[in-house]
Amino acid sequence: MSKPVSTTRAQYPHFLSISTRWSDNDVYGHINNVVYYSYFDTVVNEYLLRAGVLDFSEGETIGLVVETHCNFFAPVVFPEPIVVGLRVEKLGNTSVRYEVAIFAEGSDQAAAQGHFVHVYVDRVTRRPVPLPAPLVSMH
Repeated sequence: MSKPVSTTRAQYPHFLSISTRWSDNDVYGHINNVVYYSYFDTVVNEYLLRAGVLDFSEGETIGLVVETHCNFFAPVVFPEPIVVGLRVEKLGNTSVRYEVAIFAEGSDQAAAQGHFVHVYVDRVTRRPVPLPAPLVSMH
């Protein structure tokens, strides 16, 4: 397996600024690894809300996270603001793979990057359904 290489801001079309919090730091003096997944979840859901793709409270279709992954390249520390980059890497019939990167403010190289996979399901039955039309038409 080859060693991952950090991506740059230019590789992402969508961005969200996030303020780190005191509670994000761990005893080693940097943002704890589990918090990065919260940032991933935040940027994906903000993207879907901003685009009007899903109605999280009343829609018939919901996206469930079935896979996440993250590689770490450089520490990020509170109170450092971050920018999270997002791109849609793959649209399947019932799933989407989002590529996500965390950038320290002013840095062009990702401090961390990974992916986040949603499978779209019927809210009641939890069985996979085709991707919502607005999501497909965005790409």
